[in-house]
Amino acid sequence: MKKKIFALALALVLCLSLAACGSSGSKKTIKVGATPAPHADILEVAKDLMAEKGYTLEIVEYNDYVQPNNSVEDGSLDANYFQHITYMNNFNEENGTHLVSVAAIHYEPFGIYAGKTASLDALPDGAQIAVPNDGTNEARALLLLEQEGLITLKQGVGLSATKSDIASNPHNYEIVELEAQLLTTTLQDVDVAVINGNYAIDAGLKVSEALAVEAADGAAAEAYANVITVKAGNENNDAVKALVEVLKSDKIKTYIEETYDGAVVPLF
Repeated sequence: MKKKIFALALALVLCLSLAACGSSGSKKTIKVGATPAPHADILEVAKDLMAEKGYTLEIVEYNDYVQPNNSVEDGSLDANYFQHITYMNNFNEENGTHLVSVAAIHYEPFGIYAGKTASLDALPDGAQIAVPNDGTNEARALLLLEQEGLITLKQGVGLSATKSDIASNPHNYEIVELEAQLLTTTLQDVDVAVINGNYAIDAGLKVSEALAVEAADGAAAEAYANVITVKAGNENNDAVKALVEVLKSDKIKTYIEETYDGAVVPLF
């Protein structure tokens, strides 16, 4: 009788152990790539909300604009959150990838920041103006320079503009093309720089102190909306849907508005 009771107890322990293992093994995890600020910071706030929905949110940080897209394409990431929709579309065209947006979360106004020269009015002839060298972000920077009357671009070039599309540069400004992540670290070496919002935030630059900022008239917010990106076919993944719902929550909206002082603007 004792042996039978012991056997039943042992079976019960094994059963509970296996159930626990099964539960642990089936725990739902979503792996999302992001650049540090503001994207990874926002995702950190989202962790608890995702946990409430039964998901572990794993954040993988990157300091470039290429690997997080390649990692979504090859399946090592479930999603990424670092880029605007125009950059994503351009990346697909140039690399043959199959990335799609599942939600627009926020907009980061581009700014012109002072380096060796304290104001746009004080820019000398031949001044060095640094801009990001990647596709759509360079065009965006050049459009901001045009907005401020520093250069004129060829008519109609829009988001495809490059240095070669500068039609008029009366003060012979030198447009210095640099990788976006280097713009803040080399700011002291140029007269001014046009800097992506996320890198400006990461370097402690305030959009309120920028020499000029993109006009937020709606068009820029639409063209440069920062999105949650997945590989085509994964749009209806339950974990992805949960992530979108969390990132569009009131808690995340309040966090963005209270933390970034206009450098990050919610689009929901």
